[in-house]
Amino acid sequence: MSVPGGIVQVQMESLLRRVAREQEMLTRRARDAAEDQARSIVARAREEARARTRQAAADARLSVERALADRRFGVGCDQVLVVERSSRADVDFRYRIFNADGGEVEQCGNGARCFVVFVRARGLTAQREIRVETRSGVIVPRLENDGQVTVDMGAPRFEPRTVPFEGGTGEPVEPLDVDGTERAVTVLSMGNPHAVQVVADIDACPIATEGPRIESHPRFPNRVNAGYMQVVDRANIRLRVWERGVGETLACGTGACAAVVAGRRRGLLDARVTVATRGGLLRIRWDGDGRSVWMTGPAAIVFEGRWPIPAS
Repeated sequence: MSVPGGIVQVQMESLLRRVAREQEMLTRRARDAAEDQARSIVARAREEARARTRQAAADARLSVERALADRRFGVGCDQVLVVERSSRADVDFRYRIFNADGGEVEQCGNGARCFVVFVRARGLTAQREIRVETRSGVIVPRLENDGQVTVDMGAPRFEPRTVPFEGGTGEPVEPLDVDGTERAVTVLSMGNPHAVQVVADIDACPIATEGPRIESHPRFPNRVNAGYMQVVDRANIRLRVWERGVGETLACGTGACAAVVAGRRRGLLDARVTVATRGGLLRIRWDGDGRSVWMTGPAAIVFEGRWPIPAS
């Protein structure tokens, strides 16, 4: 049976229209895919440009901190402290800490005492007690009537993941292999990581050779401050600290706190301890698990000056 020509023509036209619609849809999809790909490429390029800008700013910051900290060609210091406005309504200031190698760190006990003296001397606050935001949390330094500064350094943390300390147990004493020699260390965080060991003679401890090995030990992914503590009696210790990114310093506030906590956990010390460092005396109080560590010590302005920062 033959099909009328008019019907065949209608079917052909319908088929052609369908093919045309499908081609148009495929063309539109291809165009949309190309536009999406172009937008994705542009977005990646913009993010890479922002990342390069951030890195350039960070590199510039590092070069400034390193230059300031250089003891031959700069001012010379262990840490550079930066005062910033806080974004929190319950905090007075933000406090950033850069080690001599330019790396930003979480906490600095001696710096906290210097901080409160500085902001008061500059007229930034008249308060004797201030709340300060750091990378590791909020601390509360207070200027005492005798000119000493007391700082609530917060509660120590012992969970290995919070230090961090790979393969740790959180026990008061843990073994640490240092180039084939086993050291018994107490590992904790005072907002920054510490590994403290007890030595018989602080003057003969291997801080210059062993300190950097402990600092960069692979079990401490973020590096660590290595403390050497000599127990004089239950209320007095002598202390030396190899600080990450700095080397041995004359005093380390968080290191003093960590040492007293370590001695308390080992059953060697009472709650109130005087810590003798090469830079002077600090008084530390820790009443036990879950309680804050309190540090009291001096802070004084040595000099003031201006440092040129090159335009970026």
